[in-house]
Amino acid sequence: MTVTFHCEYCGKKIEAPDSASGKWGKCPACHNKLYVPDISEGEELKLAPIDESEEARRKQLMDETSKLSEDILLEKEVPDESAEVEADATVWPAEISDEQLKKNIVSYLCQMAEGQEEAAKRSKGLITPYGKRTIKILDKIALAEIPERELAGIPQQELSGLIRELRSRIG
Repeated sequence: MTVTFHCEYCGKKIEAPDSASGKWGKCPACHNKLYVPDISEGEELKLAPIDESEEARRKQLMDETSKLSEDILLEKEVPDESAEVEADATVWPAEISDEQLKKNIVSYLCQMAEGQEEAAKRSKGLITPYGKRTIKILDKIALAEIPERELAGIPQQELSGLIRELRSRIG
């Protein structure tokens, strides 16, 4: 026969031989010193009372967690910010000069070269509504022997790649 009880420190279920009952021992899990109850002499195992308020609080927290998880799973996807910028840009296509459009294109190319993706998305939203005009300006930039002053610091291969990528997205 064995004496079965739970460690008062870690809660692990322990089965000790009858010969250990009424003696002190160590919990095999947490190694804390424990008293093995002596059941043969009618020693009663004392259990800690259940704290009803703590159990109610635990249940309430579990219900709230479940509700929040469900709400998160049912939320609709947040729209992509770049799609909003591009959509807004197509609503307002007020005419801008070729010079201003060229400045916006140069800004976009510099931002992409510097890894400023968020700023580049905004700039792209300013130039994509002017598709054919944008492509003509990109071609002029690509064919120019002397690059724009702002683009001079970008290696030629990288600049060509950025121009090709933007041109393919617009055309």
